[in-house]
Amino acid sequence: MLADGANTPVDQGVSTFLFIGVVLFGVVAWSRLRGRAFATIPRGLGWASGAAAAACLVLALVLPPIIRPEQNAARPSTTGRLSFITPTPGEVFRGNPATVPVALHLAGARVVPFISTHLVPNEGHVHLFLDGSIVSMSFTLETTLQVRPGRHQLAAEFVAVDHGPFSPPVITGVAFDVKP
Repeated sequence: MLADGANTPVDQGVSTFLFIGVVLFGVVAWSRLRGRAFATIPRGLGWASGAAAAACLVLALVLPPIIRPEQNAARPSTTGRLSFITPTPGEVFRGNPATVPVALHLAGARVVPFISTHLVPNEGHVHLFLDGSIVSMSFTLETTLQVRPGRHQLAAEFVAVDHGPFSPPVITGVAFDVKP
């Protein structure tokens, strides 16, 4: 609780304590079963300590959404609007692969260089998808992509600081061509 801070959500504190349990039980189990320490502890208790470490790990991953389900239920909305500056619709690039400059315009929001579970409606990151596959998770509005010849669809999504989508999602797309 002290390491996480006074106003930390309960699920984060529970996870922290469970991860500490993973380390402590794991060290006891490893040391006892390898015969390196804790010689006075029965060998069966070493195995039990290993099982407790595994149980703590599972609980650390499973309990937080159960303790605080509202975190997963509603996504924030944003006034941010995203559009492509480049590439422009139908633009042709040459090369095999071609260097495609990507520049976006974000109005009503800003891109921030940190990740957090404290969601602010108009702060986030940009995810780029080329032909449906993610190619970039970025803290900037400009990048370059190396793209093979063919017709391509590039999509950009403005996402919250936890990399989850806003509700409704803020997505824009553009089609372009690459010729050898």
